[in-house]
Amino acid sequence: MKPDKERTARGLAQVEGYLLWNAEVEEARRRAVRFTEQLPWLTTAQREDVERVYVTDRVAVCRESLTRIAERAVELRGEYTARYDRLRARCVAVSALTVGALSGTFTALALISR
Repeated sequence: MKPDKERTARGLAQVEGYLLWNAEVEEARRRAVRFTEQLPWLTTAQREDVERVYVTDRVAVCRESLTRIAERAVELRGEYTARYDRLRARCVAVSALTVGALSGTFTALALISR
């Protein structure tokens, strides 16, 4: 990929990540409000504290999950890259053996038919 396209793709991925994270934080806020609505006896200050703690906890859980997922994605990329490299080496070896065997066979046939 060209450097400009790589930079553009990286920038788009960062924007997408930013938007997804903000959506997750907003969802945590909505859930916090829904949770505190079920507790009508809370004062306004208590409600705000509960919502703040709820959002903080939810964001922390999401961050941990995303970190685990990202680490696993890196592991899988490594595993699949290694498998692809082995498969490619095998294909090259089989192709080289096949070409060698065919050229040896045709050479032998050419010499025999003289």
